[in-house]
Amino acid sequence: MVEENAYTYADLLRVSGIIATKLLTGRKNLNANRICILVPPGWDYVVSLWGIWRAGGVAVPMAISHPPAELAHIIEDAEPEAIIAHPALFSRISDLAEKYELPVLKTPFVTEDPLAVEIPAVDEGDPSMILYTSGTTGRPKGVVLTHENISSQIESLSIAWGWNEHDHILLHLPLHHLHGIANVLLSALWNGSACEILPQFTPIDVWERLSRGHITLYMAVPTVYNRLIQAWDHADADTQACWSMGAKVCRLMVSGSAALPVTTLKRWEEITDQCLLERYGMTEIGMALSNPLDSERRAGYVGNPLPGVDVRLVDEDNCRVAENQPGLVEVRGPTVFKKYWRNPKETKAAFTTDGWFRTGDQAVVEAGAYRILGRSSIDILKTGGEKISALEIEGVMLTHPGVRECAVVGVPDVDWGDRVCAAIVSEEKDNLLADELRIFAKERLAPYKVPKEIVMVSELPRNAMGKVTKPAVLKFFTSDKI
Repeated sequence: MVEENAYTYADLLRVSGIIATKLLTGRKNLNANRICILVPPGWDYVVSLWGIWRAGGVAVPMAISHPPAELAHIIEDAEPEAIIAHPALFSRISDLAEKYELPVLKTPFVTEDPLAVEIPAVDEGDPSMILYTSGTTGRPKGVVLTHENISSQIESLSIAWGWNEHDHILLHLPLHHLHGIANVLLSALWNGSACEILPQFTPIDVWERLSRGHITLYMAVPTVYNRLIQAWDHADADTQACWSMGAKVCRLMVSGSAALPVTTLKRWEEITDQCLLERYGMTEIGMALSNPLDSERRAGYVGNPLPGVDVRLVDEDNCRVAENQPGLVEVRGPTVFKKYWRNPKETKAAFTTDGWFRTGDQAVVEAGAYRILGRSSIDILKTGGEKISALEIEGVMLTHPGVRECAVVGVPDVDWGDRVCAAIVSEEKDNLLADELRIFAKERLAPYKVPKEIVMVSELPRNAMGKVTKPAVLKFFTSDKI
């Protein structure tokens, strides 16, 4: 990893041992007690995570972008015994730490030899992390992941994506979500690869790193790829050529955490010659579906089940559906979590009686590949008796050259059930009119799929992973507008 300095795996073992010793405070094992982490991406975060695990604890990563009110929910729910915090972020949790009488260990940690204590053995079935869901459909829930869940996920991705010790990946994703933690950081460490960490994302920084030609793997969310495209479009010709040449060296570029617009995929390929690999996963299941590494990647599709993962599509009666028929996505395998933290009711509802996890997403298999239709509760709308996919409508609207971003929602309506509405971020804010877009949509969509209301907005509300928060989008079309 590189952040001002380079660190070796020997450094990781030594310093994480120091942290484990400090956390144990004379005990033999933390026995799955929770330790919150409020540390920016970088060396201090990595050794904190490892130190918690080596002491037998459960890591609870917290979003460094969240205000104290959001952090309070996690502290109250997880009930940690301590918090590891970066000095620059201490003010965010100082009052909470005092309120709940929690000790705070500040980074960076000194590097003297660790005290002579025995590091406890950790069982694969022990809990390793509690990651809180994005909260796009409700209050964030704590997903308890075991060490086996994490190792199974990494082994699966290592096979599917060809990880090796010669890889060099760039990381700037938030480290309180599985995407950055497992797909990037832990996969790199598992395979003896180099992981270069940026403390925060800026398009210029990423392009400069890529232009050096030593990055072999890159993973990001669609929003990031769009911002990189915008930066490239505004650069001069020489800079564009340099950036594009560096990006072409990558052996693999991956997009995830949100649906990848086909327009983004095609534009990125024009700039870099890289066909983004799109995959599908979520906190509770890790990664479940992926386009192939070495064969055709179909735009708009997320491929097939990853090694060791079982996926099926079922109807509302939990019966398998035929190919070309939409169904609810269910997943089973060693990557799937066992429970929500202190929430047995939600846990029971999330699984079928024979052990399949209900993702809440709908998909269809077409010509042997999965295509995600969206969240059954958010992206599958019912208007005038017809079921439609918000993602399909968004994909069509994004083909208009004046549309930069689009979010489609169903607003409750007495006559229609769901009134199809679209929030649009325009490339040319003053020149694109809602009426023009409605005409465009009518030429490409069935009448019942055409948005009945279109609003132009400066930006779409998103969470830390870049996912559009549809409940917030709904407010554009209600009396409580934002």
